[in-house]
Amino acid sequence: MKLVVGLGNPGKEYQNTRHNAGRIAVGLIEQKLKDSKIKIKFLIPENFMNSSGPAVAKAMAGKKSLKDLIIVYDDIDLPLGKMKISFNRSSGGHNGLNSIIKALKSMEFLRIRIGISPATPSGKIRKPKGEKAVINFILGEFKKSELDILKKLSKKVAEAVEMIFTESKEKAMSIFN
Repeated sequence: MKLVVGLGNPGKEYQNTRHNAGRIAVGLIEQKLKDSKIKIKFLIPENFMNSSGPAVAKAMAGKKSLKDLIIVYDDIDLPLGKMKISFNRSSGGHNGLNSIIKALKSMEFLRIRIGISPATPSGKIRKPKGEKAVINFILGEFKKSELDILKKLSKKVAEAVEMIFTESKEKAMSIFN
């Protein structure tokens, strides 16, 4: 079984926050791929981001199924509207991903990182400075225009997920990165 997980925090107060970009995107992807010929299970853990690992581990069918796992999450180091597919990488300081790596005892799974940072017209990221500013930013709500960008990006993410599962992660990475 293919498994696509959207990271975020449960509860109405977090519903449209930047830290929930993965959760929002996976909800949109699920709608787009519901009629797909590929059998995909979508998981949006009902625990907080930093404790996502146990829920993901529970949904897995063992180490062999790591090849069929995609984690979708927010990335402050990417501009809003951009995505990046990576495989077998560290958490990059993302606590939700840290929890999953710890629970699975492996980094050998795919990630689709969703950009959440504002950028200049030339593409330079303008992310907040300092831990408190970063926390306030990621827990801040998307503006409607930003949610529209995320919805548009979710179409590309859905295409990437489909390509990963029908063709290969390498092909998807070469086309979507």
